[in-house]
Amino acid sequence: MTEPSTFDFCPWLFWDHATDEDRRAQERHLEELRARVDIDAAGKVFVSPLAAVYAGSLRMGDHCYIAAHAYVTDDIVMGDDCTINPYAVVRGNVVLGDAVRVGAHTSLLGFNHSTAPDRPVFRQPITSKGIRIGDDVWIGSNVVVLDGVTIGDHAVVGAGAVVTKDVPAWAMVAGNPARPIRDRRTPSTPAPSRPAPDLEERLAAFAARAREQAADVLGRCWTGERYVDRPDAPPTVRAWCDAVEIADLLLDGPPPTPAREEIVAFLRDRQDPDTGLVPELGAEGTPELEGVTAYHVLCVGYALDLLGTRFEHPVRAVHDLTSKDLTAALDALDWDRQAWTSGSVVDAIGTGLYRNLAGFGLRGDLETLYGWLLTRCRQTHGMWGEPDADAGWLMVVNGFYRLTRGTYAQFGLPLPYPERAVDTVLAQAADPRYFGPGTGNACNVLDVIHPLWLLGRQTRHRRAEGEAWAREHLVRALGGWQDGAGLSFALSRGSGAQRTPGLQGTEMWLAIIWLLADHLGVSGALGYRPRGIHRPEPAIHLPAR
Repeated sequence: MTEPSTFDFCPWLFWDHATDEDRRAQERHLEELRARVDIDAAGKVFVSPLAAVYAGSLRMGDHCYIAAHAYVTDDIVMGDDCTINPYAVVRGNVVLGDAVRVGAHTSLLGFNHSTAPDRPVFRQPITSKGIRIGDDVWIGSNVVVLDGVTIGDHAVVGAGAVVTKDVPAWAMVAGNPARPIRDRRTPSTPAPSRPAPDLEERLAAFAARAREQAADVLGRCWTGERYVDRPDAPPTVRAWCDAVEIADLLLDGPPPTPAREEIVAFLRDRQDPDTGLVPELGAEGTPELEGVTAYHVLCVGYALDLLGTRFEHPVRAVHDLTSKDLTAALDALDWDRQAWTSGSVVDAIGTGLYRNLAGFGLRGDLETLYGWLLTRCRQTHGMWGEPDADAGWLMVVNGFYRLTRGTYAQFGLPLPYPERAVDTVLAQAADPRYFGPGTGNACNVLDVIHPLWLLGRQTRHRRAEGEAWAREHLVRALGGWQDGAGLSFALSRGSGAQRTPGLQGTEMWLAIIWLLADHLGVSGALGYRPRGIHRPEPAIHLPAR
């Protein structure tokens, strides 16, 4: 039996991450298919050896894939950039245009039985009108499309729909039977108000200045052997990761020093093979899922992504947790007094589960994690934990950012109580202790804007207030750049480590500035888009079992 690989279940990773041996194995599999199937595969394609492909003819355009446990028979035509995801069924006479996405567990059934009463159904003749799907069509998971249906260009079919009639171009449909929801060209909510043009000009000027000085910012923190956060600071694992993120944003590649291979070797060699965790430099003993070691699951994993590789070992400290152990560990966290710390642990657990799934095909106990989160989220304020008499909503909102970053945002899932969560975030955003004159740091601003940005994808509740806050803090952040040094963690005036420009402050504020700008609809002026820890797209969509 063929052993499953990451690419069987995450085939979109194949073209960027496959080794030479992976590519040779895929070519051998395609040759085996050609021996028994009339297959015409143009350009780059991937067909999982775990897929059941018994088509009479199969035509695959460039950058198409068929994932594990898909069932494909009869006569199938796929244009360019088409994807058939795990457990999908495509049978009969089915023609896909370009850029068609077929979700997991979906069935495209381009044939039918007659139903005359004179004999059992299984003895009835088979008929086939075929299914025709246009260009740029997204068909969600668990959809059924019946024989004779045509789906027009640019349409979207919602998860779980049963499509019995033709779908017009640009239509968004859902339900059983599928019914139109709206035209895809019509926004579901009003577009955000556009800030004045001068803000876009300032964004473009800021980004150009940062790009020109990026090499100097990185060189300032390279000792000749190690990256440090700022001159005279001790070397840390995170400093290497921040350097990689900054270089990717501003230089569109790895840091100029040292060579990419040296950076990859340094980061991969830090991982403990038994636990899969990455301890701090010089740390002794078995690493545990807490503090800076927990954060390294995020920053090292995403830095390796940006460098075109991945962890050498699974994050077993997460994968080996039983359902009972995971529930006990989450219950034991101090959500009432340390919601930020608790949220950071959930972030590391969620990210460890993602790393194991994307890199090693190990699912882990995602159901227990999301079940716990859904049942423990406070309906009254949309978050986990309770406000503190001294700190107010600070810990709760900061913990909300960390928790949702590694779970809901990373896996592309909707949040449970978005309007109540917006209310809570805006209450924190109005607290003068953290956002008054002379105050404010990267963590506190990030922990407000990322939730506002993420929740804004689900609701426009109190949108104008959030945009006003974003504009105020964006203008302030754009004035924080220091030539040749970057940005400090705290933008308030004064001395000390937090007010000295360094890699951490620069990496965080570059992402924050993008989020603030994107919430206002003007991030395009920056000319960069985060691809690491702060990437706006889900890293992976949670697959069904």
